[in-house]
Amino acid sequence: MSDIKKIKDEYFLKLSKELDINQINQIKTDLFGKNGLVSSQFKQLGKIAEDERKKFASELNNVKDELQKLIVSKIEEIEIKEINQKLEKEKVDITLPERPFADGKIHPVSQVIDEISSIFSEIGFSVEEGPDVENEYNNFTALNTPDNHPARDMHDTFYLDEKKELLLRTHTSPVQIRTMLNDKPPFKIIAPGRTYRSDSDQTHAPMFHQVEGLHIDKDINMGHLKGCLNYFIKEFFEVDKIKMRFRPSHFPFTEPSAEVDIGYEIKDGKIIIGEGNKWLEILGCGMVHPNVLKNVNVDPGEFQGYAFGIGIDRLAMLKYGINDLRAFFDCDYRWLNQFGFDPIDVPSSYRGLSR
Repeated sequence: MSDIKKIKDEYFLKLSKELDINQINQIKTDLFGKNGLVSSQFKQLGKIAEDERKKFASELNNVKDELQKLIVSKIEEIEIKEINQKLEKEKVDITLPERPFADGKIHPVSQVIDEISSIFSEIGFSVEEGPDVENEYNNFTALNTPDNHPARDMHDTFYLDEKKELLLRTHTSPVQIRTMLNDKPPFKIIAPGRTYRSDSDQTHAPMFHQVEGLHIDKDINMGHLKGCLNYFIKEFFEVDKIKMRFRPSHFPFTEPSAEVDIGYEIKDGKIIIGEGNKWLEILGCGMVHPNVLKNVNVDPGEFQGYAFGIGIDRLAMLKYGINDLRAFFDCDYRWLNQFGFDPIDVPSSYRGLSR
């Protein structure tokens, strides 16, 4: 007991003096560290006679609590003192000008996704999304893409396992499959999102953005497809008239398939959409292949429809005069400041639909 009282008296005296935070922390270590004075006393409990142990432990705990409370009180006292000293010395000069504030910009890709979503929503399309990591069935097999198709080659697709069962989706068409498997026709959707292919140059990137469109119902034909695309292109490029032609092509998931070209001319070094005798390929489309409908349990004898795929980055380049796709992903603030959009000052074609 005398040792406990001696420790208490000695450290109460030390803590009664004016100390800094380092001295306080040292006292805490001296008392309660692994080999501290109080900690060592607790280790002695097993050596004390049983009839005296309870009294010794009670006294030791009381001394421990008193010392800990005193230490906490001293720390709070020091902290309050430091705060008061800062308040006395530090002052804010309210006559100083405010610090500069840099407004963020909407990336051209985000802007174009919003524009596309808004335009198609006006004619009854809903927006659907799917994962970037897809399975082989949704990305290829269900879309009538045979095993020997070039798109399945390791040089073209980013596979995530040796069995080639998981991959980074090569298009947003798997969202069509997921939507049709989870619901019943009719379907009228668009699916914007990131896609991945092993390609990189001035007009191609390993990661790019695409929007897929799908309309499945009874009695849908190529005329509906042409009307839909004609409306979209005029609205997106903000022109009253558009020259558009369908050029026969081939896609595994559509039959018949077509590439869509639009007319343009070059004035003062700029591409003018909707005028002139030059042609520019802008998207691929076609009537959904009956095998695709069978793969998602839709009767091709009762339902049919069209699908289309558009490169979002390419649309942004055409509309806003951007000549290098790689700049989209360089994270250069100077470039974004030039080509980005102020959230409160967006082009007239933007209708305010946020994804």
